[in-house]
Amino acid sequence: MRNKSVLVLSVLLALTVATGMSGARMRQSTHGRYVVAPPLEQAQKIYVSSAAQPSANQPVAWLHYTEDEPASIHPVLRWSRVDGAVMYDVQVLERHEPDTAGQEAYYEPIVDTQRAYTNGIELALPDMFTGDVFYYRVCGLDLDGNPVSDYSDLERVPIDRMGYFVEKPTPLSAYNEGNGTVLLYPVYDWLAVPGAASYELEILDGPPENPNGISPSEHRIDVYHPQYAQQYDQKARYGPHPFYWRVRALDSAGNPVGVYSDAQPFVTNPDADYEVATYGDSISHGGGSVSYSPTDWDFSYQHYLDFPSVNLAESGNTSTMTRERFEKDVLPFHPRYLIILMGSNSLRNGEGASIVMKDMEAVRQKCLENGIRPVFLTVPPVNPANIKKSFDSETADDWQFQFGRVNAYVRSHVHIDITPGMYDEKGELRTELALDGLHLDPAGKQLMAAAINEAWPEITSLPDSAWEE
Repeated sequence: MRNKSVLVLSVLLALTVATGMSGARMRQSTHGRYVVAPPLEQAQKIYVSSAAQPSANQPVAWLHYTEDEPASIHPVLRWSRVDGAVMYDVQVLERHEPDTAGQEAYYEPIVDTQRAYTNGIELALPDMFTGDVFYYRVCGLDLDGNPVSDYSDLERVPIDRMGYFVEKPTPLSAYNEGNGTVLLYPVYDWLAVPGAASYELEILDGPPENPNGISPSEHRIDVYHPQYAQQYDQKARYGPHPFYWRVRALDSAGNPVGVYSDAQPFVTNPDADYEVATYGDSISHGGGSVSYSPTDWDFSYQHYLDFPSVNLAESGNTSTMTRERFEKDVLPFHPRYLIILMGSNSLRNGEGASIVMKDMEAVRQKCLENGIRPVFLTVPPVNPANIKKSFDSETADDWQFQFGRVNAYVRSHVHIDITPGMYDEKGELRTELALDGLHLDPAGKQLMAAAINEAWPEITSLPDSAWEE
């Protein structure tokens, strides 16, 4: 599987054309990114009935501004995630009072509809807008740009044009906040900065001595220069002390656009006595619905487990890659149990079950040699049509046969079957469980976790002899 960010970018570029925005100027367009629509063509009156009842299936604004705490001239908007939404349309509106009695107030767009690929956006209000209040509402969309929710209720946003404002990115990734939030391979997400051509993200071994500055920190140990507002870390980050990450926007000449974001701490301590570690590829690493990151914890099955764990998975792994990094990535954490889900990328890309089973057996033996109890998960089905639609990637014609062979191996050892309820009438992964046909969405991750939670008391009570089968 190609790098996930590249895949998502190609999908979203295609969506831009498909939704009639081919003339739009692309600023950012992958996780947490958005497309700036073309200049406003013709204002249209929008009437919103005050008598409308709230719908259970609509986004809800959860970042609110008031006259006492108004937004800046680059307001950040945030709202709740909608199941089934790959992206969101954001209408930015100005209210107009009626000229005569008996008429309704109406709204007109300030800019053309903005498209966000996460449940948030940073706006750059146009110069032509001189008001001190605007409104917005949001609608969730599927991969084809069709609505999957009602519009949110109108949210009123007072702004302070004269207030002090310095541009800095808004981080979205926050670690160490509960089950499933400790990753060996972190992913860093932030809201795109209007006008940014690229970004500079630095990893630090201590808090920066120059918070919100424009110069690199003396604590810098690594740096990335992503074009889009997301970075998958290519290195395992672990140790007894916190790391920090922060990011700044750059213009096309490489000059800073504002300052570095607030530094975000994270710690993945191998001496924290994790009894359980999870291991594998992107299904275990997290993320789904094309545009949601592993740091969107609703898309992490570990988030729903009844016990803590450390996530040692890495997106994009083949079964061989998972086998080869065992000593480097698993042994430092010395877990008692290792929950293993591996092979999906290899099998769907045409690598036969024999190779995957050989890799699985090697991982199993490595576990036993090091006093670790391996618990395999059955490999979930995929949906080739949805994979093609989402990633323009083909699936091996015999994938069902090969998956069956691997799952027969899994069932011959200590395992948990997570697949009941995942198959449609064709024996493929149900679309409502994974919009992109591969990465299970929250409902799918909850199915996984429920199966693990139910089986876990029995797993932990097995005698030593069970692991030698």
